[in-house]
Amino acid sequence: MRGQPYHSDQEIARNFHNQYNPDMGGLDLIQPSPGTQEPDHSRRFIIVAIFVVGSIALLVALLLRQSPKSAPQIPPYAAEIKFSDLKMSQSQNFVGASVTYVDGNITNTGKKDVTHAIVRVIFRDSYRQVAQVEQVPIKVLRTSGPYPDTVDLAAVPLASGQTKPFRLIFEHVSEQWNQTYPELQITDVTAK
Repeated sequence: MRGQPYHSDQEIARNFHNQYNPDMGGLDLIQPSPGTQEPDHSRRFIIVAIFVVGSIALLVALLLRQSPKSAPQIPPYAAEIKFSDLKMSQSQNFVGASVTYVDGNITNTGKKDVTHAIVRVIFRDSYRQVAQVEQVPIKVLRTSGPYPDTVDLAAVPLASGQTKPFRLIFEHVSEQWNQTYPELQITDVTAK
């Protein structure tokens, strides 16, 4: 080979031995860079972030939880109030909206006068699921002119053993309602 110096096997072995580092187990040319490598913190960061987010979610869930709702307590005197002769009707008001009426008789079979009563009215859909629930005060009908008027029981109490006509008025009933009679449950009653 022209222009390149000739190296004997001994020279090559000596050069190889000078470049070989037995402590490192390899050639001096393949040594790691003298700079220190940064440790990988990404896993630690992800674990801490998951822990913090989970802790915050648990704290929010504990703070926002509501106590379980108990079934409403029906007053004992509610058993003395009876409904009969239920009739339903609908008409349109002056705005053109449909108004639903539940009329019937209310009887006080107890020994006290009733001055206030709230009824829960449950409208069901075609699958017998609850479509709408309303709580309304019972108003008795009083005819003092050409049309019957609804009056609160506080103004015209329901005496012991007495029966009076009543009317419940609903300005909106769910479209899912199956058009059958709603369930009526007394939820509050004041008797003297």
